[in-house]
Amino acid sequence: MKPVRTAIIVTIFWTVIVGGMYPLLMFGVGAVFFPAQAQGSLLVRDGKVVGSELIGQDFSSDVYFHPRPSAIGYDPSSSGASNKGWTSADLKKAYTQNKADWLKANGNAEPPQDMVFASGSGLDPHVSPQGAELQVARVAAARHLSPGDSEKLLALVRSFEEAPQLGFLGEPRVNILTLNIALDRQFPKG
Repeated sequence: MKPVRTAIIVTIFWTVIVGGMYPLLMFGVGAVFFPAQAQGSLLVRDGKVVGSELIGQDFSSDVYFHPRPSAIGYDPSSSGASNKGWTSADLKKAYTQNKADWLKANGNAEPPQDMVFASGSGLDPHVSPQGAELQVARVAAARHLSPGDSEKLLALVRSFEEAPQLGFLGEPRVNILTLNIALDRQFPKG
């Protein structure tokens, strides 16, 4: 009977340590040293939460920069990829539709791959710098910006370019939500 009692005590001990105390410790460390991140990296505009810088949102109006496609419709409650392989007819159809949508919105500029394929999570808030820069002409035209303001818009896009994490992980990227918030601030609509 002693081994059963020992097993129960060890199980309860490690459940309390690993299942309770450690998560609380990590939550406390995060809240103290990384408060914005611990609260979800929320973005506030005019006193109202408009999203998280970690979760992509759908912007379809020509007055905004568009995100990369989402296989899940930008629904944060069901993060995930389409799981379609390279031989999938559905993937080819989605690619063809996304490319047609890009060309219709942005002219004849060949879209970067991130603008026609969804990310693995379906919620990636970032696009490549090229994907953002190729949208400048459309956004400038939709906002009726002068040529000088169009150059300022391009400079704004470039100012939001983020380097790879730790200088070598990933690729340079632009967060579309933070860019669109700055866009409304610097170049208000109508």
